[in-house]
Amino acid sequence: MIWLFLILISFFQVILIGGVILLENRAASKTIAWICILGILPVLGAIIFIIFGQKSHRLIFRNKHIPDNRLVKALRQQPDYNHGDQLPQHSDSHHKLVNLLLKSGFAPLTQHNQVEILLNGDEKFQALFNALEGASDHIHFSYFIFNDDEIGADVLKILTRKVEEGVEVRVLLDGMGSISISGSFVRSMRQAGIQVEWFFPIRFPFITSRLNLRYHRKIVVVDGRIGFMGGLNIGDEYLSRDSKLGFWRDTHLKIEGEAVQTLQSIFLNDWYFVTRQEVTDARYFPRATTTQMLPIQIVGGGPDSNWTSIWQGFFNAITMAKRSVAIETPYFIPDESLIMALKTAALSGIDVRLVVQGVPEHKLTYLAMHSYFEELLLAGVKIFRYMKGTFHAKIFFIDNELASVGSANMDQRGYLLDFDICAFVYDQSLVERLKHDFDQDINDSIRIDLQTFQARPTSQRYKESIARLFSPVL
Repeated sequence: MIWLFLILISFFQVILIGGVILLENRAASKTIAWICILGILPVLGAIIFIIFGQKSHRLIFRNKHIPDNRLVKALRQQPDYNHGDQLPQHSDSHHKLVNLLLKSGFAPLTQHNQVEILLNGDEKFQALFNALEGASDHIHFSYFIFNDDEIGADVLKILTRKVEEGVEVRVLLDGMGSISISGSFVRSMRQAGIQVEWFFPIRFPFITSRLNLRYHRKIVVVDGRIGFMGGLNIGDEYLSRDSKLGFWRDTHLKIEGEAVQTLQSIFLNDWYFVTRQEVTDARYFPRATTTQMLPIQIVGGGPDSNWTSIWQGFFNAITMAKRSVAIETPYFIPDESLIMALKTAALSGIDVRLVVQGVPEHKLTYLAMHSYFEELLLAGVKIFRYMKGTFHAKIFFIDNELASVGSANMDQRGYLLDFDICAFVYDQSLVERLKHDFDQDINDSIRIDLQTFQARPTSQRYKESIARLFSPVL
């Protein structure tokens, strides 16, 4: 009798939650994946759905942005590039992408900027430490992962010293990504006068759907004049000091110029959401003095938006490519639209190259990723596994004219659930510098051969297919 009661309860639970999923009008692949999970694991599946699957995100972010939002003001002053307004040099053919990012990503086009590409951890941390040491007014610092290891301790020493010199320091950390940081380390930061806040902290037993929404951005703004963004977090592993992970391949950007104000606005809006503190004083937005012409749009994508702006930007860029598409991403879990765009580009004769991890960090994601390769290879996409070490770069460029560097992986989680940031740069010289690094990554990779890939064991195919079934909810 008890077993019958439990079966009935499980049945009605699946029907109820399944109905909710259907009414939310998700993509068919996600709907099927969730219903399969509920059918196979009715009780556990319901718990997983409550934590990871709810789509009530927009209610959480109703009041996320500062009322006096500088991004909104900047957007009002932007011309409509679809109606004859000329873009700066090297970007005349990209007016549709510029307009798309203006409207879907609230990303004003800034023209006068200077960008330094920081290859791997050594270059990133040297440039970052130099900028932090030179701070005279404020430091704004946000990361997905901040480890209290050797490099984390070095950062803390600098920030503590700057507070003693009268510099304001604000630090925003993700509750999941930085969960391993010790309480004593955080107390040391606060005792030093550093303002530290958590984006969706993990507090048991109060776990909700927020657990699946992660702050994946890496932003540093120094005095409103120098900005950093990209893929590198704070930790010894990003300096290739972890023997298990080995060499760490990643890319970061140092930006000076008008685009720093966009970085500042994104950070302060995130700070406002967490603290409800309106930081809007003009001293946080000094006038840029850079005269170099280098157009940049910085896009902050996340579940607080009605649009998947970064994903849409990539799709739009692929469809307008004329000669080449090059993508570097550790995790590749695309949706149907991105798969179609890449296959169409390759079949049209465009040179499409994709570099992914060859040494897996996360086994399930790695398996799921491989389930997409055969159809891309058949269309002529060239796919490479990076074998020199842990691959973590997130770079995208088109026709030696347009590049994107940021924190967003080319997977569905990155565009639907994570708060990410990408810089779309319309500059041929910068793309050529990134292309040089890309060519080196190709040399450190193994190209996947179609016939060899098709000959892999059937058991491996099953593993990949099962992992792909869960990929829409990873």
